[in-house]
Amino acid sequence: MELLKQRILKDGRVIGNDILKVDSFLNHQMDVALFNEMGKEFYNQFAHKNITKILTIEASGIGIACIAAQYFNVPVIFAKKTESRNLDSDAYLSEVFSFTKGKTYTIRVSKNYINSEDTILIIDDFLANGKAALGLAHIVEQSGAKLGGIGIAIEKGFQDGGKLLREKGFDVKSLAIISSMENGKLSFAD
Repeated sequence: MELLKQRILKDGRVIGNDILKVDSFLNHQMDVALFNEMGKEFYNQFAHKNITKILTIEASGIGIACIAAQYFNVPVIFAKKTESRNLDSDAYLSEVFSFTKGKTYTIRVSKNYINSEDTILIIDDFLANGKAALGLAHIVEQSGAKLGGIGIAIEKGFQDGGKLLREKGFDVKSLAIISSMENGKLSFAD
């Protein structure tokens, strides 16, 4: 998606050889007009899959998922990373290692919100090592629902996550794939 690539080049900052800081428009301050275009593109990519729900993980994927959900006219469910007293105890659980935070979380989704009748689209802001997407896919599998696809805003193509997910047969569509980040510069895959 050319609009997203241009925004990354304009406002993204490369830190080291593996961190892309896009918090000014994607995952801290959110550019809703950009999210709207991203939501349209996810709809264009996955409309034929008859998606019934969108699943993401807290927190950075929620905004993108909500905007995309307007085009699919479906609810958004987000996997919680922390336990709380007001969350149903009957939940699907999965372990996820966060590349950004460097720690493992147990994510959970109430069994009230996903079932075998659903076709789920997973949406997230980044794909690096694929652990978040795999954890969400594991939740979909536990529920008996069908996984319609995985939509990613920015994929770090030089890391193994995208390859791993595609080798497992998942339909992964990334709006921008970064092929390298070195010496403060990044380049995109074609």
